[in-house]
Amino acid sequence: MAGITKRKGGYHIMVSGGYDSSGKQIRKTMTWAPPEGMSEKQIKKELQKRAVLFEREVKNGMVLDGGITFLEFSNKWLNDYGETQLAPKTLSRYVALFSRINPAIGHIKLDKLQPHHLLELYGQLGNEKNKRGISFIATDSLFETIEKKDITRETISQKTGLNINTVYMAFRRKAVSKGSAEKICKTLKIRFEDNFEPSRPDTVLSNKTIKHHHRLISAVLNQAVYWQIILSNPATRIKPPKVEKTEAKYLDEKESTELMELLENEPIKERTMIKLFIFSGMRRGELCGLEWQDVDFENNLIKVERASQYLPGKGIYTKVPKTTSSKRVIKLPKQALFMLKEFREWQLEESFKMGDAWVETGRIFTKANGESIHPDTVTGWFSDFIKRTELPQISVHSLRHTNITLLIAAGIPIPTVSKRAGHSNTGTTTSIYAHTIKTLDAMAAEVLEDIFTPATPQRLTPQ
Repeated sequence: MAGITKRKGGYHIMVSGGYDSSGKQIRKTMTWAPPEGMSEKQIKKELQKRAVLFEREVKNGMVLDGGITFLEFSNKWLNDYGETQLAPKTLSRYVALFSRINPAIGHIKLDKLQPHHLLELYGQLGNEKNKRGISFIATDSLFETIEKKDITRETISQKTGLNINTVYMAFRRKAVSKGSAEKICKTLKIRFEDNFEPSRPDTVLSNKTIKHHHRLISAVLNQAVYWQIILSNPATRIKPPKVEKTEAKYLDEKESTELMELLENEPIKERTMIKLFIFSGMRRGELCGLEWQDVDFENNLIKVERASQYLPGKGIYTKVPKTTSSKRVIKLPKQALFMLKEFREWQLEESFKMGDAWVETGRIFTKANGESIHPDTVTGWFSDFIKRTELPQISVHSLRHTNITLLIAAGIPIPTVSKRAGHSNTGTTTSIYAHTIKTLDAMAAEVLEDIFTPATPQRLTPQ
């Protein structure tokens, strides 16, 4: 029979779960807090009901209790929730965060986890060297080895299993992951330490990164509260490190015009992609996931219905937007559709040249053989291109910011801009582009000042 004990803030229910191999009794416990407004009679009745149900669940082996460790519960959370509800990229990121979290608090039982444990963890993370994600750049020694061995990039790609773009990036002195660099060195039978160096010095984790850890911990503990394993979430009783807001980088109207002019001298595929970023404001994955069937040439419309993404071990895959706001239709200027028509004709010619080697995917932007383009290919090309110009050193994502900022500056209503951007609500738009909106608000005030301030009458000078 279940034992019930009144505790501060609720009730503690304990049930015997039998005996372990050493003869020690296994006790399963749960806590329950009655909602406000319940009478003593209602509480007693509900308490008995929950105790009976809990005892039945214990006997059927269906119970988790506060005695489960954070590591055990986080693994269950990942399996029961993460595998089915999270996007592959999000799931991969969470697994990486848990690799830092669990060594510190994984051994602590959920009902023993306190705010000070989390504060200690965040303090450790704030002093931890951020070695994860540090990329590496090839040294002169690697190029000397390549000349001696007389081996092609394509051969290295085949032997290492690395994407050809990754190999080319390494040999253009672009940063690649440590794993990729080590595979290249292993294939060439050379020392990693002599042929690659870190792209940047070790740094401690940023407050933004620590806050990501805090949000994940809080989400896991919220689920434990929802499943009634613990009474409250200790993460809600502390504040994570403060993160300073940074202004989104973008090009102004003059710089955008200059960028468009400079692109005229670039290859048609890259030129079309970069211009379409500015015309549409799409995210990188959304643009890479576009198919010709998404384009309505007659009405100057383009549908955003999927995103193309990449994960190590999974390769390039297609992700369908989970929110209705991300799935949208964007009206494009006529010159954008004319540009796409020209590009389609060029792509058809290229496919005829490839013959049977062409892979028909229906995608607008592809590799040379028609397969889906790697999102990093776009990023790498634009990074090289922008360095050849005198424009601000922006990223591909900055082109999305440029599109949205120009629309806001042109006086387009925020709800319209937000819908085109695929934001879940206008609050997201106003938060990210607060600086632009604030500037325009100040300009509006000056206009009103000019309108309602009477002109000072001129005094006549006596003749």
